[in-house]
Amino acid sequence: MEVYGPWTRRSDSAEERAAVVIRAAVVAAVGLALVIGPELARGRPGVVWTIVAGTALYAAALLVTEWAERPLPVRPAVLTVIDGLLVLVACGLTGGADSIFVAVLPLIAIAMSLRAGPVVGRLGALGVGIGFTVACVLGSDADVPPAERLLTGAWWSGFLVAAAVLVGVLARMLERQLVVAAESRARAVAEHEKLVSERELRARLVAAQRARLDGVRVVLHEFRTPVASLTALTADLAAGRLSPSAADSAIRLLAEHAVHLRDMLEGLADLAVRDGSPLGRVTDRPVVLAELAEAVLDAAAVAPARRRITVEPPGAVVRCDPQRLRRVLTNLAENAARHSGDAPVELALSHVDGILTAQVRDRGPGLPPGQEGVVTSKGVAIGERRGTAGLGLWIVEALVGAMNGELELRPRTGGGLVAHLTLPLDPA
Repeated sequence: MEVYGPWTRRSDSAEERAAVVIRAAVVAAVGLALVIGPELARGRPGVVWTIVAGTALYAAALLVTEWAERPLPVRPAVLTVIDGLLVLVACGLTGGADSIFVAVLPLIAIAMSLRAGPVVGRLGALGVGIGFTVACVLGSDADVPPAERLLTGAWWSGFLVAAAVLVGVLARMLERQLVVAAESRARAVAEHEKLVSERELRARLVAAQRARLDGVRVVLHEFRTPVASLTALTADLAAGRLSPSAADSAIRLLAEHAVHLRDMLEGLADLAVRDGSPLGRVTDRPVVLAELAEAVLDAAAVAPARRRITVEPPGAVVRCDPQRLRRVLTNLAENAARHSGDAPVELALSHVDGILTAQVRDRGPGLPPGQEGVVTSKGVAIGERRGTAGLGLWIVEALVGAMNGELELRPRTGGGLVAHLTLPLDPA
């Protein structure tokens, strides 16, 4: 139902439409009965046909209003009261206790009970019964004894109240069943949502566990080679099986492996910072971009003769997490230096409107065929090149995502690769 005002409403329900149809059918049936048996009018054909015609017009108007989906003139409960009054008047004019209209009274009692509730419905049925008793007393034929008139009225009063009580009981039973059905549906929906949530949670846990296992495999792979080499070299040195020149080479390799292991441990510490671990966490602080660029290329072991640094604007200072930003740029610079050979490694830093833009350019082989223009939000995966860089690009991907940045790897004109990093930063 759609309410249009305190006294009018538009009915969209099949139940109200059925009530309108039944009202029209009852009027048509009474008219047909009067045509077949004119004596049913009790000598008042003009009055009775006037009532039937008026009721037919009333029923037709309601029927048209309902089918046109227009607002009803009054509430359905008020229409039921009007129906009851019309029927009682018709009963009084067509023989009282012997009136054919008495058959309509149960429909009035049922409609009252359904529309007004059980208590009001029973009181309404009792009122209709009392009204019918009055109609029996005043409108019955002269040959009907007064006692019979009262008995007929009392009989129909009890019958109407009983019908209203039964309808109320059935309505309550139906409401309880509907409530039980609604609760069952709600429980089923809740269980389904719980099952879906648990399934999604399990999928996320499995994905997280798989990611952790993949990370462990990468770490084991990266640590296995230098550890095996360290074990062999230290064993040879301890046994004295190496010549002086070979021993010098072994010591140099030991130093290189130690630096490599230190860098990987720092990378793992970076990942711990990304995951929220308190180990290694630092607060943002002002950073001079020119100094950061020099420190990055120093950490990447790029010789001064091979480095090219550009900072815009000159003397720019940003506020950021220097540890994570330095690790990102260092890993990119190490990757560029590894693939550039003797060509320079270029590092360009720019800070405009709170956005830090960094470019690391090399003259290496660039991206493998088919991987040009690979771009991902908050990180990047570049296929074969990841494997050649060890943990470096894995760390870059994690840290760039933690800093809400974007990294794009582009082929460089003339050969090589450009790592383009964009980070939102607070003003210094």
